[in-house]
Amino acid sequence: MSGRLRYLSPLPRRFTGAYPSYEQALDAARKAGRLAGYNHPEVAPVSFDAMCKIAPWDYPVLFWMARLDINKGGLLDAGGHMGTKFRAFRPLLDLPDDKPWVIYELPEIAKAGRRLALEEGITQLTFIDDLSQAPALPVFLASGLLQYLDRPLPELLQALPRLPVHLLLNKVAFQKDDMPVVTLERIGRAYVPYQRRDEKAFVRELEGLGYEQVDRWSIPQLSHVIDTHPELGASESAGFYFRLRQVEG
Repeated sequence: MSGRLRYLSPLPRRFTGAYPSYEQALDAARKAGRLAGYNHPEVAPVSFDAMCKIAPWDYPVLFWMARLDINKGGLLDAGGHMGTKFRAFRPLLDLPDDKPWVIYELPEIAKAGRRLALEEGITQLTFIDDLSQAPALPVFLASGLLQYLDRPLPELLQALPRLPVHLLLNKVAFQKDDMPVVTLERIGRAYVPYQRRDEKAFVRELEGLGYEQVDRWSIPQLSHVIDTHPELGASESAGFYFRLRQVEG
């Protein structure tokens, strides 16, 4: 009944459609005349203030960041928006100015992030929109990126100068029946492909690169139903810490 009420509601739906691939979902948004994808200046400020606050599912990431001592080598924050996690985590972590916090983002989001950091006088943040510009850093953070990523995660990792030793992956969306599906999420005026992965395949891909799963945590608060396809059930959200096997400690 709740799914039917969501479908009949006059309010804009958050999740619409079910597609077999990212490309088909994006194409559907374009054909419908919608602002398609994330790479638009209008999307950058959406929910920015809320994303700069600590959420319950951030604490496992903070736990591992403290244990990994990111101050020794810095990190690459992939899909880090305009520096939301930097701003959220800064009061709880000792982040010296001489250690890099590099954010990899889409061009329009990176441009907005640079402008805001300049306005706020934040010198520690560096924004890149091309992985060829990425330095070799030991820690790779992706908090909320993977459902929007337009290519396989292993492909992104292999485009870096070298594989990061540590992967902190948070808010990864999965389809509970292990049948991946892509929907469209409404973010402001934009409709963005949102992927619900097969968890077993996801883990296997990273193991194939030489990573081992050290930790996993569930995030039931981020379970979602596709408003137009409630029969697909609710997604499951989780976070992970992976480490390269050949690296000790």
